[in-house]
Amino acid sequence: MRVISGQAKGIQLRAPSTQWVRPTTNLAKEAIFSILEHNVSCWDRVLDLYAGSGALGIEALSRKATWVDFVDRSRKCCIVIKHNLDKTKLSDKAHVYCCSASKSIAFLNNNYNIILMDPPYSDPYTTNLLTTLANSELIEKNSTIVVCHANRFPLSSDYNELYLAKQRRFGDTFISIYQKKANP
Repeated sequence: MRVISGQAKGIQLRAPSTQWVRPTTNLAKEAIFSILEHNVSCWDRVLDLYAGSGALGIEALSRKATWVDFVDRSRKCCIVIKHNLDKTKLSDKAHVYCCSASKSIAFLNNNYNIILMDPPYSDPYTTNLLTTLANSELIEKNSTIVVCHANRFPLSSDYNELYLAKQRRFGDTFISIYQKKANP
């Protein structure tokens, strides 16, 4: 697993040694960032939920994100994320929160331009989390939410203020891109 593009291009990242972490493939990561680079103009603040190794957030920092908040409930994952941030020399542009995604939504108070979510495929709370995000102050009118999920766990095309803008499939992985609806 490596950083694909930007200032940290080519740097190998460490993955947590746990059965619960499923690193995003390079193919899926390339697809995510290709979509984002063509559709998102502002990369000031990024939130990486279920961060695992931090690969998605680190890729965002390497490309053009100004700041990334990483969230993972596993202490092992948080240690690996900090290691990977140090290795890529991007630690000064990030903060790692070691807590659940739902807990972080309750206390974070920033607006995020991009929210990256790569939850465990069997996580039954992904739809609840999307609904909570849709109703939170974390997203604004131009926010984009990227969700990686399995095809056996389809997501809705709509979560209150969020609508499904794009969806791509890579094997068992779906990449769903949600955006906030414009005010009428």
